[in-house]
Amino acid sequence: MPDFLTRRNGTWHFVRRVPVEFARLDSRGIIKHSTRIKIAYDRAGRRAARVAEQFNEQLEIFWKGLSDGKPRATLNSYEHVRLRARALGFEYIENDRLIQQPTEARLERLEALVTKGLANDAGARAALLGTQKRSVFKLSALFEEYEAATKHEVKDLSPDQLRIWRNGRIRAVERFVEVVGDKLVTEVNADDGIDYCEWWRERVVEDTVEAKTANKDIGQLSRMLKEMSVRQRLNLPDIFKGLRLKGETGHPRVPYETDFVQNRLFAEGALAGLNEDARLVLYVVADTGLRPSEVVNLREDAIVLDTPIPYVRILPDGRRLKTEDSRREIPLVGAALAAMRTRPEGFPRYRDKSSNLSATLNKYLLENGLRPTKDHTVYSLRHSFKDRLVAVEAPDSLIDSLMGHKTYKPKYGKGPSLELKLKYLQQIALRPPASL
Repeated sequence: MPDFLTRRNGTWHFVRRVPVEFARLDSRGIIKHSTRIKIAYDRAGRRAARVAEQFNEQLEIFWKGLSDGKPRATLNSYEHVRLRARALGFEYIENDRLIQQPTEARLERLEALVTKGLANDAGARAALLGTQKRSVFKLSALFEEYEAATKHEVKDLSPDQLRIWRNGRIRAVERFVEVVGDKLVTEVNADDGIDYCEWWRERVVEDTVEAKTANKDIGQLSRMLKEMSVRQRLNLPDIFKGLRLKGETGHPRVPYETDFVQNRLFAEGALAGLNEDARLVLYVVADTGLRPSEVVNLREDAIVLDTPIPYVRILPDGRRLKTEDSRREIPLVGAALAAMRTRPEGFPRYRDKSSNLSATLNKYLLENGLRPTKDHTVYSLRHSFKDRLVAVEAPDSLIDSLMGHKTYKPKYGKGPSLELKLKYLQQIALRPPASL
């Protein structure tokens, strides 16, 4: 039986005891809610489990808030009475709307209070008579509310991925508050959206940022506001509709020329000033086309060297892959094979720290004249890898498979084998430095 579900009078019920660590903050002991789903129509409890999961998520947020010192009245307000109303067999309707309902509808709720012996239960009265107003928060609390509501969406992110996810959204909210003020989220209007987009537009005109950066920020804010509008039934206007900045252009990575990689980057001593892990990662990226983040997060069991075709497996393994197509196997050849034999356990120094690695590599390449233009970065090696595959006329499907690109095409069969991948990779393999 799914967690926290029990059968009662032909209906699935959510039942959970208050955890010991919260018992002093929540004296209810055992919490019970009807899912209002009949067992006869959901014998395995799958639908009921989804409802129970929502109940449980609200409880976890409530208990965490109590432990963080938030007032019980704040936490035990709108969502609590809404759930209480459902448990009593009614949908929660705020009082100003309830009084517009037919007299029979109001009497039915009053009768329920009396027949269930809840006339003196303040929580039950608030739930059935709609006296608890919807909870509203200020803009400065938007990310906090959003994070609590969407924690299931980021549970597969690594600590560093979660840090990046959080920081971008926190900065977006802080900038929005600076521009429009820290008003209640229900007071946000279309003018605020226009003002914020104009603020970004001025920065784009001054060449301090690109339109792509502005639109990413606006998109994150729009998603947070829409999500909270739905979750908390706030009916917020779509203040950013049609306001994305025009003129967004992509800047494709400039690939390194193969001759430059082989005779400059791979020249004996060219990377001697780098720490060994960073140097080896660069060799692996150049001869596998892997993203730097994929290389540094390789675990020992994903590095297969003692086999006729040495290879690495790209797996989620504690972090979210960029796309589902990123899950793949890459044969090791040339410089990549030599580097991985030096690090059969992977690169723990940079594990879940790919941003630090990229900063280290790009700074070194710049300071040592190993970036022909400012647009050349360590990531450019991935694009060089693709160009080399195109030059030997590798099939598009094989290139996509090696690069881990999202193809948006139906998947048939197992895809290219290690043997087929090896055939083309051997044709483009780079010579490792003699010291490797």
